Amino acid sequence: MSDQRTAIVTGAARGIGAGVAKRLSRDGFAVAIFDLEEAAGKPVVEEIEKAGGRALAVGVDVGDEQGVTQAVDRVVEELGAPTVLVNNAGITRDNLLFKMTTQDWDAVMTVHLRGAFLMTRATQKYMVDAGWGRIVNLSSTSALGNRGQANYAAAKAGMQGLTKTLALELGKFGVTANAIAPGFIETEMTVATAERMGMSFEDFKAMGVADIPVGRVGQPEDIAATVSFFAREESGFVSGQVVYVAGGPRA
Repeated sequence: MSDQRTAIVTGAARGIGAGVAKRLSRDGFAVAIFDLEEAAGKPVVEEIEKAGGRALAVGVDVGDEQGVTQAVDRVVEELGAPTVLVNNAGITRDNLLFKMTTQDWDAVMTVHLRGAFLMTRATQKYMVDAGWGRIVNLSSTSALGNRGQANYAAAKAGMQGLTKTLALELGKFGVTANAIAPGFIETEMTVATAERMGMSFEDFKAMGVADIPVGRVGQPEDIAATVSFFAREESGFVSGQVVYVAGGPRA
């Protein structure tokens, strides 16, 4: 199994991250499931192992520099040097600007941007050494602006700028960097958003579908399929791109 490539997916205990981890395992990668609590990632690991794959759950706060270093070291030791990184970990702290606290701003920036920076810095050396790597950052349609999400929109737009810069810096080492900007994806996070708005999830979904040209909301598998493409051997000439996976040009 030593020639098996290793992928790290952050925020992979549920939702989009879990979907991505399971897809990469089916694609033949050993997968490290990073989430705040190691126990939260165990069910995903069990599902992957049951299907014949190799996986490891690692508890880490992606905003913690020392924690990230230790977590990546553990992956190298137990699964192998990571050459695919999916920066998916994210949180929301929505509010209108005049009500948004500094803590709300900092928390979102820390998980999305600082987390992606620390994770990428810690793993890029393994990609450079291998002469092959794939970095996929999760942005959002909110990067184009979204009422009540000044922090989240800024962080997700930042993910796009980070992606394009990584593509420029790491391309000569055989490493690509691309971003995916999901629209409405059905996850626990969107269920929580509906609750916060005092709506049933079915009504919330119906409201979303009205603006989506393909006439349905997205599933984690839709994002996982796009990650799968970016992580492939034959996608090596695609780098620095942002793909809006939103059922239309913007949703």
